[in-house]
Amino acid sequence: MHFNVLIIGSGIAGLSLAIRYPENVSVGIFTKKEEAESNTNYAQGGLAAVMNIKDSVDLHVKDTLSAGDGLCDEEVVKMVVEEGPSVVDDLLNWGVNFARYKENKETFDLGREGGHSQRRVLHAGDITGREIERALVEKSRSKSNISIFENHIAVDFITSHKLKKQKKLPDKVLGAYFLDKNSDKVVSVSADFVVIATGGAGKVFLYTSNPDISTGDGIAAAYRIGAKVANMEFYQFHPTILYHPEAKSFLISEALRGEGGTLRLKDGTAFMDTVHPLKSLAPRDIVARTIDFEMKKTGDECVYLDMTHKSREFLEKRFPDIFKTTLSFGIDMSKQWIPVVPAAHYLCGGVLTDKNGLTSVENLYAIGEVACTGLHGANRLASNSLLEGCVFAKKAYESTMGKMASFGKSSKVLNDFEPDNNDKSPDLNLNRQNENNNLPEWKDFGLEGGDELIVITHNWDELRRMMWNYVGIVRSNKRLERAKRRIDNLIDEIKEYYWNFKISSDLIELRNIAEVANLIITSAMLRKESRGTHYTIDYPAKDDKNFKHPTVL
Repeated sequence: MHFNVLIIGSGIAGLSLAIRYPENVSVGIFTKKEEAESNTNYAQGGLAAVMNIKDSVDLHVKDTLSAGDGLCDEEVVKMVVEEGPSVVDDLLNWGVNFARYKENKETFDLGREGGHSQRRVLHAGDITGREIERALVEKSRSKSNISIFENHIAVDFITSHKLKKQKKLPDKVLGAYFLDKNSDKVVSVSADFVVIATGGAGKVFLYTSNPDISTGDGIAAAYRIGAKVANMEFYQFHPTILYHPEAKSFLISEALRGEGGTLRLKDGTAFMDTVHPLKSLAPRDIVARTIDFEMKKTGDECVYLDMTHKSREFLEKRFPDIFKTTLSFGIDMSKQWIPVVPAAHYLCGGVLTDKNGLTSVENLYAIGEVACTGLHGANRLASNSLLEGCVFAKKAYESTMGKMASFGKSSKVLNDFEPDNNDKSPDLNLNRQNENNNLPEWKDFGLEGGDELIVITHNWDELRRMMWNYVGIVRSNKRLERAKRRIDNLIDEIKEYYWNFKISSDLIELRNIAEVANLIITSAMLRKESRGTHYTIDYPAKDDKNFKHPTVL
């Protein structure tokens, strides 16, 4: 198969990029499960954008920089915030229904979350991600130039250097291998441009708000071909995941605290009130670390979120999914406090990109949570993630279209695209023949897994527990050293399995989370200070003199 643009992942970043391409650009979307299964689909809070006359670009920029704790790229922050209203208009045109006030249908019902000085979070109740995913899936399926391949997990990227071509020239991505989980066969797909939109890596940790698909596939595959990654030590832990033995990683949105929710200890103490001026609405890294400290100090298994100041009618209307889910576990949040604990939530680092989403490998782009764009710095501001995905999808579209316009001449003209060279009517030759079109087939020499699948499961569990215990919310030199020794051994074991046994999705994911875990550990060991989501007891202070820069691997 050959496509002009190959997109791996089907969240807000991947789908909003695909939708932008005109009918004469062939787009292939490959996703490891069903198209709607993504981190976007589980996003409860919303999308932050300046849509309120009391708000401003400057205020949103200021809040983002404050949360990022000195590591944000200010130019990128300003660009993303300024593009906010424009990409919101695009989402509305594609059929996304954000909540509006009953009295005035023209006015959005904006929420407020941790770290925000103003109400600027567009939402659809507490199922914002589900609503965005619904609209984008419907729109993408309506376009004849988009082909969607579900249950295809990326194995590896194919590059010019891998094919022993152009060794003296910079490496260039030519396509990718995918395991078709339905046929159990590996297929090769070539493309003019490859875009990674695979999301984060929360399954690296034992406790996470992320779905099972979040195994860092895009980051690991990009790093294997030499793409630079950055800021991997900055993993954001969401402070409030429902604590219940039967609830699997159910997120309690920060928007509840935006509506006045208060974090309390078992004895009722509002413990955040003395920690930060924003109290329970402080940035996530501060709240998660404080909860971790209080739980260790008291020995309690959780803390509590108090929403009893709001009526049942309000809570059912504003947070219908959270209200229904907590009630199913016997918790009436209008009368009872919600037990909560922190869990791994969002990777602030990732594959390093420029302002267009282009990585250090030619023709390879990364957008969304998989990328490190400079927007989040050391800690992501709540609801900036969906915004980032939309904006960088737009920038990647503009960049790839500009490059396609230079491929050659054709009778087809895109009137709606204006490239950087101010040629208002670029001609595209999108059916060109090049080295991308003849990629070698995958050769699988491995044996059937058999009993070795048990070993894979054991390694998976051991790795996630080790990451939670040694590389979690609070770190130390000794913990990181232990983690590094164990991950090195695990990687060696996994390599042996990988090439000696038949490839499977379980083995691919294990290989990927191990490599991502190694990147997180290595980055954390390099940063000998505490900043944002990276906190170490050996270096509790921030060190701007030596560490006010990204950690690039």
